[in-house]
Amino acid sequence: MNTRPEYPRPHFDRSGRWLNLNGEWEFARSPGEFTETVVVPFPWEHAASGVVAHWLPTAWYRRQIERPADWAAERTILHFGAVHHRATAWVNGELAVEHEGGYLPFEADITELLDNGAGELVVQVAAPTDKRFIPHGKQRSMPADDYDGCAFTPSSGIWQTVWLEPRPPSYISQLDLRPTEALDGIEVTFSGPSPVRIEIPGVVVREYDEWPGTATLPIAQPRLWSPDDPHLYDVVVTAGADTVRGYTGLRKVEWNGGNLMVNGVPTYVRGVLDQGFWPTGGHAAPSDEALQQDLRLARAAGFNLVRKHIKLEDPRWLYWADRLGMLVWAEPPSTGRFTPEAVAAFEDVTAGMVARDGNHPSIVIWGGYNEEWGLDWDVPGDPAKQDAVRRAYRIIRDADPTRPIVDNSGWAHVETDLVDWHYYDENVASWAATVDRLVNTADGAFPVKLGPDLLVDKAIAAPGFDATDKIQLNGEYGGGATSVERGWHLRWQTQELRRHPRNAGYIYTELYDIEHETVGVHTYDRRTKDLGGVVPSDVHAETVLIVDLTPEAPGRDLVLSGEAATVPIRVSHHGHEPLLGTLHWATGTAPVDAKPFTVTDPIDVTVSEPGRVRLWLTDAAGTVVARAFIDVTTE
Repeated sequence: MNTRPEYPRPHFDRSGRWLNLNGEWEFARSPGEFTETVVVPFPWEHAASGVVAHWLPTAWYRRQIERPADWAAERTILHFGAVHHRATAWVNGELAVEHEGGYLPFEADITELLDNGAGELVVQVAAPTDKRFIPHGKQRSMPADDYDGCAFTPSSGIWQTVWLEPRPPSYISQLDLRPTEALDGIEVTFSGPSPVRIEIPGVVVREYDEWPGTATLPIAQPRLWSPDDPHLYDVVVTAGADTVRGYTGLRKVEWNGGNLMVNGVPTYVRGVLDQGFWPTGGHAAPSDEALQQDLRLARAAGFNLVRKHIKLEDPRWLYWADRLGMLVWAEPPSTGRFTPEAVAAFEDVTAGMVARDGNHPSIVIWGGYNEEWGLDWDVPGDPAKQDAVRRAYRIIRDADPTRPIVDNSGWAHVETDLVDWHYYDENVASWAATVDRLVNTADGAFPVKLGPDLLVDKAIAAPGFDATDKIQLNGEYGGGATSVERGWHLRWQTQELRRHPRNAGYIYTELYDIEHETVGVHTYDRRTKDLGGVVPSDVHAETVLIVDLTPEAPGRDLVLSGEAATVPIRVSHHGHEPLLGTLHWATGTAPVDAKPFTVTDPIDVTVSEPGRVRLWLTDAAGTVVARAFIDVTTE
């Protein structure tokens, strides 16, 4: 069976010689009772696995393995991309490896366990139904997490590729690639034998009799990585008898003047939440093409950044983000309760996230905690929880000082580079007023609905943290119970975020529906929704029109009480150059002079008839660069 046939680790590539173990394995719900067949790498709760076993706490996998004959002089390494949650593997009845943690890769040298190169591989997986004390993100727990209303069917068992690979006894381990400060070369760090040869194909070669631990490969004519030109450099490292191919891009991420700077270019964050679930596989994408598709859907909807929400995604998703030029906010899976053991497990996966994914140029923000999940909702009142947030921030900062970090996304920031806030409100007037207050004043308190009947005030800053001069952006927003309402709130809420130059961007919730959570731009199977005529790519464009009114309801943006009404229209422009253009509507035009990262003075548009009043903006060449509309009714 040709299941997920692509090499699973493009950032640490030995794909010239490997053996994919995906496909049909024997499956047992009780020890020794291998009466079923499971398809690896799909979680056992989901249809693609062929099993569909819910709330099964432990299961066993079995298959025969045989290394290729030409590997006999080398070591045979068994690799697992990710297994949720605790895995124990035996080869020919001998223990090969034990691993705990459902999101990070692990491996075992099984050379001595094989019998003439062959063997029986058995994997036991324990996936606790009570997940509250382990990193699990949006997988549902029983007993339930406090956030059970936005949790989904778990993804238990083997959910990323399993494979064999040969390597010499002395080999290359972790390979770290970082652009130089001047973006004119790549710093290479790894552990491995000597002599060493490092090559950027077609660019530069360096050889070392003794490896110094870190070296810089200069690039005479550097081509930078950016969303508009996602150029990647391969780096081939040969150390002793081992060869590994990695890659990275030349780009610098800074926050300056209130904005994200990519290679010194101001970049307004137009982001979307992506939780990494699929209808047939839960956490596991059905194919490599499906990983690409989600990134392409985000780009087509006008987004330039994806916040991969509390999940370490399949490395190939990050590979495609690198290739396609999509910016990424990466963050670890959360726990559900605050205990020393839960905090330690969260810190382990946080450190592992940076170690596994640090080479990816697409990642421009690291996240730590999310909304006090796993912190029992009391960071402001508990110094121990504040210390946990601070420690997570510093774990990331010590491992990678080149990217900004969000310590506790949403509220109660303790030590952070970016101040973000999550605000959901379906009253358009209070939404606009609260956004204005959060962005433009020192008042960082706002209401948060934690349950059907539980409304609490949250603060942006925990005690002792001053958020006044920090870069800030919206970390989550959205509203509406139906698709038409979702489109309406998308349109009006986003324009309020675009109204304020001090706001550095936003993250819309979310890219697609998941099970009972129907708040996506697309359905769970990635079909287009009827959003009441709203086109997401217009809402999230580089240049947008801001309609200065407080709308009443979908289909009733403006209610005429007389013969005509005057509606002010502003332009929010986030291009690199000034925009000289023309605003159009059915009965008139007006010139526009929009400066980068500013909002223009209003242009008055007269509306006198009911119906959908369309507005559009053209540049000097006559190309339409922004669209909006107003639904007008009479009393």
